[in-house]
Parts: sequence; C-alpha cells; structure tokens
Amino acid sequence: MTYLLDTDHLSLLQHDNSPERATLVLRINLVGEVNVGASVVSFHEQMRGAHALINKARTRDQVVKGYALLSRIIADYGKFDILPFDAPAAALFDVLDALKLGVKTMDLRIAAVALAHNLTLVSRNVSDFGKVPNLKVEDWTK
Repeated sequence: MTYLLDTDHLSLLQHDNSPERATLVLRINLVGEVNVGASVVSFHEQMRGAHALINKARTRDQVVKGYALLSRIIADYGKFDILPFDAPAAALFDVLDALKLGVKTMDLRIAAVALAHNLTLVSRNVSDFGKVPNLKVEDWTK
C-alpha cells in the first residue's frame, strides 16, 4: 500500500454524480485499489456523521436516507484495507499534538496513521495537512 485516503476523499466516493468523484476513481484505478487504503479514524468520522443524520431524522424518509448512507459507508470501506490507529500511530499523534500545529484532532490522527505506515495522504485539505512535518499529501481531485 502506498496511499491513504482522507475522509474527504472517501466522502467523494459516495457522491455518484460528482465530477471530482470521477477523477478520484480514475486515479484509484490507475494506481490500483491494492495500493490505496483507509484509516479506521476516517471510518469513525463517517460513522459519526451517519449516526448524527439518523438521530436527527424526523421523518421515515430521513431515517431511510441515514441508514442508506450507513450502508454505503460500510460497502465503500469494504473495498480498501483499513489501517488501525495503533500504538505507533498514537505515539506519532502525541508528538504532532505537542507541536501545536493548528490541525484538528481527527486530521492529526489520520496524519499519524499515514506517517506510521510511510504512506502518502490523499486529501483536498492540503493546507492543513501541509503543516504536518514529513507528511506527503496529494489531492486526487484535480
């Protein structure tokens, strides 16, 4: 594996008619799905989003939509190896957090997973992830 998809890029995969999705799928196909992974941190972020959508649903259609999103997330993550937020990633997170980079906690966790596995992070959020020392970042939507 060479690349780690950020939550942002994973979300794009769930927007079937997005031109950015088409570009992203093309890039994944070019490098091969076997070379692309996701983080359990991204899964956590997306599950929280689906959970919030379900919890605030007030109509049957909104509940159905929330569970459809949840099902889509599960299916999409099944296409990739999921990397853990393990002890090496946690240790890197602590170092990054101590640097006070101005990067959100979940993003720092994702960055730590990428660094722990020497992967290039794929994200549109190049400005924030660019603050993380030694992290390679690419935007596959352009």
